Amino acid sequence: MAGESLAASGFRLEPGGKGFNQAVAARRLGATVDGLFAVGDDALGALAPPAFAHADLDPAMLRRRTGATGAGVGFIAEDGETAIAVFSGANASLSADDAQDARPAIEAAAVTLAQFEIGDAAIAEAFAIARGADRITVLNPSPFRPVAPEILAACSIVVANAVETEALALALDVAVDLDAEALAAALFQRGVRALVATRGAAGAIARLSDGAILTQPAFEVATVDTIGAGDAFAAGFATTFAETGDWPKSLRHAAACGALAVRAEGGFGAFPTRAERDALLAAVW
Repeated sequence: MAGESLAASGFRLEPGGKGFNQAVAARRLGATVDGLFAVGDDALGALAPPAFAHADLDPAMLRRRTGATGAGVGFIAEDGETAIAVFSGANASLSADDAQDARPAIEAAAVTLAQFEIGDAAIAEAFAIARGADRITVLNPSPFRPVAPEILAACSIVVANAVETEALALALDVAVDLDAEALAAALFQRGVRALVATRGAAGAIARLSDGAILTQPAFEVATVDTIGAGDAFAAGFATTFAETGDWPKSLRHAAACGALAVRAEGGFGAFPTRAERDALLAAVW
C-alpha cells in the first residue's frame, strides 16, 4: 500500500538472481553447467566470483561490465509466500555477440535454459544457436515481459508459474478465463510449442507439442520460504529432461526439487542435491 511502512522480523543477504539460482540448482543435481552471466564493477560484482566457485560453477562464465550488478529484493510473508522485485543491472547488457562467443558451449549443451533477467537479443541468439544444433530450448519468462516472436519461435518449452502463464496469455491475446488445459491449448495456437505451468500447492500441468496433457501433483512439505522454488523446479525439469527426454519423469523430478527448495530459508542454501531429490521420490513413490 502506498505510503505504508512495515516492520520486518529479519533480513538476509545472499547470492541470487534467477540465472544464478537455476545454475546452482542444476549443478547440485549433478548437471554440467555453462552459461552467460554479467556483473558490474561494483561491490556486489566482486562477490560473484567466490559465490560461483562456492557453488562449483566456473567463474569464467562471468562477464564484467561497467555499472551496477543486478539485484533483487524479496519479501517473505509468515506463510512462506513471497513477492520479489528484480533489477537486472549488468545482466541486461548481455548481447547477441556474447551468445555467439558461447556458441561452442550452447551447441554442446543438451538444454539451453533462459530467463528474463537478461535481454531479448542474447536469448534469441542463444536459442537460434541451440535450435540450429538440434538442441532443446527452455524459457522461464520471469520476471515477465512479452515474449519476442523470434524467441517464441525458437523455444521448445515454456516453464512458467500461474502469474506468468496468465501474463503470457494476455500478451498473446488469449482469454485468461479458461481452465488450465484450455488455456494451454489456446497458447499452443499462439506458438507456444509445449508449456509447463506451475501452480504452487496445486502442482503443475504440462501440454506437450502433440497435444497430450500431463499433470503433476505437488509434494506436501512444510513451507518455510518459497524464494527460489520456481528456479529449483525449472532447473530440476531441465536437468532430467536433458538426461532422459522423459516428460513424466522430468515433471516428477522438478516437483520434488521445487518442494525441497521451500523447506529452509533462502534460495541458495535450500536447493536439493540429487541424493536429496531421489530420497524424497523414493519416500513417496
